[in-house]
Amino acid sequence: MKTSLAVNNFSPLASRKGLVTGIANDQSIAYGCAKAFKRLGADIAITYLNEKARPYVEPLANYLGASIVMPLDVRAQGSMEAVFDTITRKWGKLDFLLHSIAFAPKDDLHGRVTDCSRDGFLVAMDVSCHSFIRMARLAEPLMKDGGSLFTMSFYGAQKVVDHYNVMGPVKAALEASARYLASELADKGIRVYVISPGPLKTRAASGIGHFDELMDAAAAKSPARQLVTIDDVGIATAALACDGARLITGETVYVDGGLHIMG
Repeated sequence: MKTSLAVNNFSPLASRKGLVTGIANDQSIAYGCAKAFKRLGADIAITYLNEKARPYVEPLANYLGASIVMPLDVRAQGSMEAVFDTITRKWGKLDFLLHSIAFAPKDDLHGRVTDCSRDGFLVAMDVSCHSFIRMARLAEPLMKDGGSLFTMSFYGAQKVVDHYNVMGPVKAALEASARYLASELADKGIRVYVISPGPLKTRAASGIGHFDELMDAAAAKSPARQLVTIDDVGIATAALACDGARLITGETVYVDGGLHIMG
């Protein structure tokens, strides 16, 4: 692996500071986004879940020349606050953040929504949805000149997708939350986006039952007749962080080869 990622001469995000959460390995959607942010000139902070994840994420952060590399477990008290405290001390501002974090207990994820436990539903909502609201609240005072907040969803938030199960209602709540955040933060110049990629073979997706079948069906059904990559998602996301997207907010942006338009 190269020691660093070269910045493109076209740098609309030069001098911008951004936080990227949710990288697990080099197949993560968040990593595709981090690469795109960096190529467009941004300085980035990267988080990893815990010490077990650190050996997989830290080399990627070094490759991207991340200025800040820290643990972030949204279920651990004070963990998120520690990240934002470091950003405040080191940068004093934040221009964008990417929330790419989701989790549901295995038994609840693999079972019917009808059978989902109360505790499992609360955990899934806390990690996958409310953590984005918490990030927005902590980011708001750092975005003095406006900024962009991104989170990740999936088509299963809008339509029933076999085997997506409890993550469907949870992601629907996330998309609705993003719309309310977009309305409430607009007067600060803060834009909010939900990115909804097509099926991708990521570590997070591997927990969804029969995911290979879902991917094959998506490739056959989408107008583009192919699956998207983490780099496709990354460049589309990074483009929305640029000034040219300043009047787009509150949208769920599909990066799925047109899959979501098909019946």
